[in-house]
Amino acid sequence: MIQYKAPLKDINFLINDVFNFQNHYQHIPGGSDATPEMVDAILGEAARFSEEVLAPLYQSGDEGCVWNNGEVTTPKGFKEAYQQYMEGGWQGMSAPVEYGGQGLPLSLGVIKSEMIGTANWVWGMYPGLSMGAMNTIYMHGTEEQKQTFLLPLTEGRWMGTMCLTEPQCGTDLGQVKTKAEPNGDGSYNLTGTKIFISSGEHDLTDQIVHIVLARLPDAPKGTKGISLFIVPKYHVNADGSLGERNAVSCGSIEEKMGIHGSSTCVMNFDGAKGFLIGPEHKGLMCMFTFMNTARIGTSIQGVGTAELSFQNALPYARDRRSMRSLSGTKSPDQVADALIVHPDVRRMLLTQKAIAEGGRAMLYHAARLADHMMAAHSKGDSAGYEAYDDKLGFLTPILKAFLTELGYEAANHGVQIYGGHGFIKEWGMEQIIRDAQISKLYEGTTGVQALDLLGRKILLGKMKSFNEFRAEMKEFIKTHKNTREMKPLIRQLKRAMFQWRIGTFRIALKAAKNRDMVGAASVDYLMYSGYIIMAFFWARMADAAYSGIKAGKGDTDFYKAKIQTAQFYYDRLLPRAKAHGKMMLKDPKSLMQMKDEHFSF
Repeated sequence: MIQYKAPLKDINFLINDVFNFQNHYQHIPGGSDATPEMVDAILGEAARFSEEVLAPLYQSGDEGCVWNNGEVTTPKGFKEAYQQYMEGGWQGMSAPVEYGGQGLPLSLGVIKSEMIGTANWVWGMYPGLSMGAMNTIYMHGTEEQKQTFLLPLTEGRWMGTMCLTEPQCGTDLGQVKTKAEPNGDGSYNLTGTKIFISSGEHDLTDQIVHIVLARLPDAPKGTKGISLFIVPKYHVNADGSLGERNAVSCGSIEEKMGIHGSSTCVMNFDGAKGFLIGPEHKGLMCMFTFMNTARIGTSIQGVGTAELSFQNALPYARDRRSMRSLSGTKSPDQVADALIVHPDVRRMLLTQKAIAEGGRAMLYHAARLADHMMAAHSKGDSAGYEAYDDKLGFLTPILKAFLTELGYEAANHGVQIYGGHGFIKEWGMEQIIRDAQISKLYEGTTGVQALDLLGRKILLGKMKSFNEFRAEMKEFIKTHKNTREMKPLIRQLKRAMFQWRIGTFRIALKAAKNRDMVGAASVDYLMYSGYIIMAFFWARMADAAYSGIKAGKGDTDFYKAKIQTAQFYYDRLLPRAKAHGKMMLKDPKSLMQMKDEHFSF
């Protein structure tokens, strides 16, 4: 059976030794309430809830949801777990106080979500989608909409979704056909079909608030003609109580490869009453608030996948015995040596560990940026908000795509370590792979994220956020270049950073002559960038570990293991960047020269 133990030691290492969250919290609204005692209490209770309530539901939840005449029943135990979650006030932990939240830093919510998502990603999708709906209404809704919808969402009494995809279009939202007809009283009637709608229908809450993309009658074609609407499952009375059922229904749930416990729905809007949120024809801009929230949330799945697979592969590798060590018998009193003594098994375990811990560091860095971004918004500082939004926007596609690709790799290593047993359902390792596959697809495939990074954030953005991130790396390198123990890592990091800049310039020059260069280079460029960025954070973690040892504080063995994992990353994983670096600079000719009809004969 799959087991989960919250990695509190590693979490505390990051927030205390690497990122100094306590100092960070002194500079953001609500941060003063996040005292060390409060943070420890929150993390401890989130760990307990994740380990004791959610983790035991992970494998049983694979039985899936049941659809019956438009109603969806979630797996056994899901509803009771959500009731505990709601009563614990978890949904509104980082939400504004004026709308029912506790006003704690957003970064604490990310850490909470990581534990929940690792213990049971499928269950965690339900409240996770509500967070996106909450953020969208908070950022773009009217005060009346916030009072009507945001308060109960924050309390967890209601849940939310986002409805983008339609049968004829997924990523290309310019093809959206759902119509919104004005009623003359400020409301609209929406008609259309949406597919792949996670949490579109379920039994966890009575009310579900759908955030829906649709077109007004006079809308221009393409993405410039999309507006955003709030469409509740039930009409809301003036006193906030639920009225009659709205004309929105679940036509079916999808039969999927994985995440069976998540109700992925076909939603039919048959003249459903909705309310415009944000300006007319600016729905896609408003929806990016939801989508970026979801993309950061999806990057959590990459970290969680690696962590969960590693946590369950490690004890198996210690207990399972097979063959003798090449360097001499390690357990002469046993029939064979443990799997963990074999170099290739250690390679896979260390790869999982390096991905999980390196990804967690990248995620927490992004969470700190999000804290600053929301702090600027709360103060009405639009320039500050945009500055941090740009910084976060540069990292978002890398977090989403790079971490989910590596998380999936880590899950495959977990099955490989188990051998044949990894292929058997009762062990649970194959479920992690099935559930992880979707993380590389939703909220934009790896290819889409790569185009966003290279096309919009790098080339159209004139490398502004790219250079800002490199400036952080340069400062770190400058500060540590003469530190004896850090020199081996710093030399490699400096070389990689220099090559990253040169490679980016070379792609830009090639793309100016051939637009296909962007599409041809983008995925390799994203992966190349991801490996270098993760190397930066592994260097920071190694530096913090060396400092911890020198100061004589904490667990010396933990710090040594952190340094050794950093060394493994630089020796075994960072070199992958070189291959991506070579491929991203190749001319697109070999990709584009073959005629369509010649792909198959």
